[in-house]
Amino acid sequence: MKVIVDVDGVVKRYNNVAALKKFSIQVREGEIYGLLGPNGAGKTTAINAILGLLSIDSGSIKIFDKELKGNEAAIKKQVGVIPQQVAVFRDLTVQENIDFFAQLYKVAASNRKQYVADAIAFTGLEAYSKKRAKELSGGLQRRLNIACGIVHKPRLIFMDEPTVAIDPQSRNSILEGIIRLRDEGATIVYTSHYMEEVEAICDYIAIVDNGYIIAQGSKEALKDMVSDKEAIRIIADNLNETVFKELRLLALVEDVTHEAEVLTISIQKNADVLNKVITILQAHGVEIHSINVETPTLNTVFLTLTGKQLRD
Repeated sequence: MKVIVDVDGVVKRYNNVAALKKFSIQVREGEIYGLLGPNGAGKTTAINAILGLLSIDSGSIKIFDKELKGNEAAIKKQVGVIPQQVAVFRDLTVQENIDFFAQLYKVAASNRKQYVADAIAFTGLEAYSKKRAKELSGGLQRRLNIACGIVHKPRLIFMDEPTVAIDPQSRNSILEGIIRLRDEGATIVYTSHYMEEVEAICDYIAIVDNGYIIAQGSKEALKDMVSDKEAIRIIADNLNETVFKELRLLALVEDVTHEAEVLTISIQKNADVLNKVITILQAHGVEIHSINVETPTLNTVFLTLTGKQLRD
């Protein structure tokens, strides 16, 4: 697939503190590209730099094979932006807000009415088109924010934490809409600190921490970085040190930890040890309540690479 966003070695400093450190990504046409990391990792700074809203100290940025510098106007006609903070006019109606952004993006007058209607329909706001933005719930305001950013039918869309502080129903609606946008031909750069969202919708992911890209790849490739391990998590009564010692002696068991009634056994991937674990537990009178075999998640990848939880 064709690369349409090419960011190479970008450095951005604030008062001699580097917010982006040799930041490099390539976004291919037709994919949802996720920037995953905790708050303050540099995701929003990266988006603002790519959009030309921030100057950079070094590095290069190309969009649609054009250097950003000097081509901002031509590029931005094909780009949609959904900022982290809802950026609509509270006293305008849903329809008026979307129409304003259609004019801002210079949608042809002959197309504007249809484009506005399409954006309203896409975000499921038909029943609210005459309501003022300030009368909408937080979730509906987020949908309006998206409608304003896609009304001109952009090829490339940047979404910065679009589901922060909304209810699960609105979140699901937004995530489903993002997948539909991709399926209809848009390319999306999506930032989030919600690992589950990124894992659910993104085709390619860059993990960001302290201004660095610490890893990037498909979901499967990222998990393969730590996939030599799985975890057996058991909730049980009557756990004791004798049990822990015997479990640690099993082949392919790498670690055994416990907290209260929760026993966690780290094993090599695909290790066939579960039956042996159960036999040891039963032999020592351990009462088992539940057993789960857990494979690596993106949070596991982040924890392995940084030594901290994604939401620390």
